[in-house]
Amino acid sequence: MNLLTVILQTQAGGADYSFLIMMVAIFVIMYFFMIRPQNKKQKEIQKFRKGLEVGQSVITAGGIYGKIKELEDNAVILEIAPSVKIKIDKNSIYPDAQSQAGK
Repeated sequence: MNLLTVILQTQAGGADYSFLIMMVAIFVIMYFFMIRPQNKKQKEIQKFRKGLEVGQSVITAGGIYGKIKELEDNAVILEIAPSVKIKIDKNSIYPDAQSQAGK
């Protein structure tokens, strides 16, 4: 039992720095592969929402495609079919991938 206690103490003392370095490395990897791209995408979507224009094709968070007919402070009037208009919150508007592919 005495030998087991000595072995466990020596292993625990040497692993302090390697554990710390490994945790820092994992955080750096997570930052560059997960956090940073997510923040960049959110900024691009916010920039898109600030630049909305009448006549622009968009898609809602629910998957409804339409063209912007009117802009309000926090809402957008979309025409989803001839003479069919719906009012949508600006935060649920995303760029239409089909119209962005042509640019």
